Amino acid sequence: MDELTCDNCGTDDHLRGERDAEVIHIECEACGATWDRPLTPRCPTCGDDDLYVDKRPVIDKSRGTQLSIVGMNKVYLCRTCDAEEIHREWRHIRPGEHPAK
Repeated sequence: MDELTCDNCGTDDHLRGERDAEVIHIECEACGATWDRPLTPRCPTCGDDDLYVDKRPVIDKSRGTQLSIVGMNKVYLCRTCDAEEIHREWRHIRPGEHPAK
């Protein structure tokens, strides 16, 4: 899912939301625009809500050039549009296929 930004002014710092039973009511405090966001994420390509939740590491330098996992992000993948990427995530990496080599 993409980072939430205001479609009117483009800010992502001045957003305020209130959760309702079915949606989140969002208001941009910078320009005053309001909109509703559904609680269930949807595929931006086809609109389907049958999504696979994948966790991706957030990697940062911890000391010098040493890379460390500092957190995890949720990534929503559509079972229809992103089927190839989901399949790639599920299969094991064989010797010689390691992406770091």
